[in-house]
Amino acid sequence: MNGGSGEAASTAVGPETLEWKFSQVFGERAAGEEVQEVDIISAIEFNKTGDYLATGDRGGRVVLFERTDNRKNGPQRRDLEKMESSMSRHPEFRYKTEFQSHEPEFDYLKSLEIEEKINKIRWCQAVNGALFLLSANDKTIKLWKVQEKKVKKLCSMNSNTSKAIGNGTVDSASLSYSSKQCLANGEHGTRTFGCLSNDFHFPPGGIPSLHLPVVTSHDTSHVARCRRIYAHAHDYHINSISNNSDGETFISADDLRINLWNLEISGQSFNIVDVKPANMEDLTEVITSAEFHPNHCNTLAYSTSKGSICLVDLRQSALCDKNSKLFEAHEASGSKSFFSEIIASISDVKFAKDGRHMLSRDYMTLKLWDINMDSGPVATFQVHEYLRRKFCDLYENDSIFDKFECCLSGDGLRAATGSYSNLFRVFGCSEGSTEAITLEATKNPMRRQVPTPSKPSRSLGLTRAVKRDNSGADTNGNSLDFTTKLLHMAWHPTEDSLAIAAANSLYMYYAQ
Repeated sequence: MNGGSGEAASTAVGPETLEWKFSQVFGERAAGEEVQEVDIISAIEFNKTGDYLATGDRGGRVVLFERTDNRKNGPQRRDLEKMESSMSRHPEFRYKTEFQSHEPEFDYLKSLEIEEKINKIRWCQAVNGALFLLSANDKTIKLWKVQEKKVKKLCSMNSNTSKAIGNGTVDSASLSYSSKQCLANGEHGTRTFGCLSNDFHFPPGGIPSLHLPVVTSHDTSHVARCRRIYAHAHDYHINSISNNSDGETFISADDLRINLWNLEISGQSFNIVDVKPANMEDLTEVITSAEFHPNHCNTLAYSTSKGSICLVDLRQSALCDKNSKLFEAHEASGSKSFFSEIIASISDVKFAKDGRHMLSRDYMTLKLWDINMDSGPVATFQVHEYLRRKFCDLYENDSIFDKFECCLSGDGLRAATGSYSNLFRVFGCSEGSTEAITLEATKNPMRRQVPTPSKPSRSLGLTRAVKRDNSGADTNGNSLDFTTKLLHMAWHPTEDSLAIAAANSLYMYYAQ
């Protein structure tokens, strides 16, 4: 992948609205270039400090990026620079390394193909300069250690080849052979050393042209090693993994169960949530996402396909089949339809950094929740309300089942999520804020704000052969393309910076 930086896109929506600018793009497609299925990004995550970014793709690869604009600055200098000018220079990342995390497998007992696609990536605590992260496909989770290692080479070798010992050839002036005598402990004697088929002795003063090799360190390389494999614990596809604040445990969730793991123990896990009914015909909802509380190691939240968020406390019981709190958005009476239950399914849930609020994404909206108020969301943001009249078309081409992710800024004042036609939206979460910006994943993110006709976006080459209805337009008159969608994105933990995955391309934006 090649990174590039480019022009800025300005807007003047209001005093509270940020000015978003393009920073970099990795893996940008050339005109007419066809995207390979294995190159499409399927997971993205910043580490806790924001100095590293990881992406996973459908080919089972994990790619790491390293921040370079403040890499050599210490925390104190970094804070001083922020006081002078918070974003005088935009954040820059560079390609660090990549490795193959998962391979395609086949479960012969269940006659099931297991894709290599990376579903989730989560960073662990760094130790002694080494980076640790978890990556998961549908069935298996792996713990990876990535560290720099210096490449060592031998130098100062015997430069005079005419006087070097090599393959039995020795310069006659430096070394003489004898059929009966050999050098032993610096003295002439009869002890032999098995020197080929003849005995030999060193001349007085040794061999001047013979040098001992010297080991020197040259360039460094990044080595990724799989430290542990957590497998055979899920009957259904893994949709979430989340690290605990204790630094020792993490959870993995599939459609019906949530398991608790110890990072040091890969042979066993504990089932802490199980929603599987005794009779599968009685199944009414499945788990769609799960995440640990950022501060309390005993608390976690998981969302369901019914549009509810369950908050559980691990101190209550070994099996958390009863929720400590249940968060539900009540739909207005008379507004239910065939699609109501489908669009109510929550595809992602995230805790704010302070742990007080949660952000959830269903098909049509973003919802902000206060964990101390379970009567309803404190704010609801409409992502693409103009699609409501096209539910039938979205159902026919399966787009209505797309799972969009969401993210919160480090200060909790803004939230972002993706949509179709390579569009994403940023909302203000503070009380009284009216910020709502629509951006496009291009080098000019504000381009789609102008209601001018535009050509339909190029297809991403998705594998499913389904009927595509790309007719219609958004509120700005721009044509819609349901094949180009921004499902995965991440917000920098300490700055207003976004990483957006658009097919095989990674776009970076920052704001002032």
